[in-house]
Amino acid sequence: MATTNGVRAVHTTDHTDETTPATHKGWRVVDIVVAAVLGVAIGLIFWGWNYVGGSLFATLDAATPGIGGLVVGVWLLGGVLGGLIIRKPGAAILVEVIAAIVSALIGNQWGWTTVISGLFQGLGAELIFLALLYRRFTLPVALAAGAAAGVGAWFNEFLLFGNRAKSAAFNSIYLGCLIVSGALLAGLVGWLLTKALAGTGALNRFASGRTSDDLV
Repeated sequence: MATTNGVRAVHTTDHTDETTPATHKGWRVVDIVVAAVLGVAIGLIFWGWNYVGGSLFATLDAATPGIGGLVVGVWLLGGVLGGLIIRKPGAAILVEVIAAIVSALIGNQWGWTTVISGLFQGLGAELIFLALLYRRFTLPVALAAGAAAGVGAWFNEFLLFGNRAKSAAFNSIYLGCLIVSGALLAGLVGWLLTKALAGTGALNRFASGRTSDDLV
């Protein structure tokens, strides 16, 4: 607050500004809406990939157990995109879980266990953004988030879905394939999609749209 020629002027701060670190900002209505829209859109992608990817997974795994993990990355995309676009704590988990719920609601071969998988996968990506305090969103960060989502998927299946009963060779191969697939099909693809959306102006209400240079 300041005075000029006896007239009091009040300086205000635009609380919708997204240039400050995400950890200092609360969720806005637009963030929630976009997280929901992203989750639904990615859930539809999941639904389509459930059949194509599921068949590829079975074929690859029959040839070499564990290699099927190379196609899993598509199912990890939600966490990476949510983190890169919204840049708020919890965004990676929220978008991945919404996508998993949509996939389960439409119908897939795994039923509601899909939601548990989404939670683990989203948490993997979330931990990378959290470790960097939601300040960096470059390609290496996206690759790491995708790879970490793959690790989350591995832990989920190892702890809750019987993979611990399988051989050490299978689990090692499967983990390696999940990391590679997550980095490329979720991390790289998620980063490219974010860059493309930012270029269209669709993300102008987000830091990911107004400061897209920090994706480099």
